[in-house]
Amino acid sequence: MPIVTVQVTREGTTPDRTSVTAEEKAAIIKGVSQVLLDVLNKPLESTYVVIEEVDLDNWGWGGLPTAQYRKQRAAKS
Repeated sequence: MPIVTVQVTREGTTPDRTSVTAEEKAAIIKGVSQVLLDVLNKPLESTYVVIEEVDLDNWGWGGLPTAQYRKQRAAKS
């Protein structure tokens, strides 16, 4: 029984969004489950997928909070 945890930042991809949509979560669950079926022959009904949305303030990258890191990268572009 595989259990897969997927972590994503809790933010929208457009200004009016603040989280991942139910449709996007369903697509993630379907896709991850299918990969385990294809690669490891794990039945869909025995695969658990957990999606964790993490506040952007609680996510770091490159030694910085993610928002600062993204600003730094944007300034270099």
